[in-house]
Amino acid sequence: MELDLFDETNQLSEEQIKMVQTLLDFAGGHLGLAEDTEMSVTFVNNERIQEINRTYRHKDVETDVISFALEDEVEGEMQISYGLLDEPMPVNIGDIIISIEKTASQAKEYGHSFDRELGFLAIHGFLHLNGYDHMDEQDEKKMFGLQKEILDAYGLKR
Repeated sequence: MELDLFDETNQLSEEQIKMVQTLLDFAGGHLGLAEDTEMSVTFVNNERIQEINRTYRHKDVETDVISFALEDEVEGEMQISYGLLDEPMPVNIGDIIISIEKTASQAKEYGHSFDRELGFLAIHGFLHLNGYDHMDEQDEKKMFGLQKEILDAYGLKR
């Protein structure tokens, strides 16, 4: 998987960034994604994620993770069909934004490590990019079960 990671906070270690990269590669394999699948993850502070949340989701609050799936259809936007092209194109599934400040506070609140919370948020956002959601009880059970399955198989248990 082609994965671009950007730490706007300069607070993560190389090991933590590498952990997110290998975890998402692992999750991509778990879901059977094509090797040329592309996505990005950006690590920000609370102020920046609140600004993004306000601008794009019209919610003026900080949050832990936001996913922007490129495959989601948005009213008024033209749909693009890559199947009509002569050459195969890599599929960009979207972008994940994670607040490092929220990651730290939630890790403390939930009583587990910063790395476990960072991995959880990365997988949560990743599953949203791949069409999973938790809008109703059945979808939530499926998505959260898959999150736990991936995190446990990778070795990031609570």
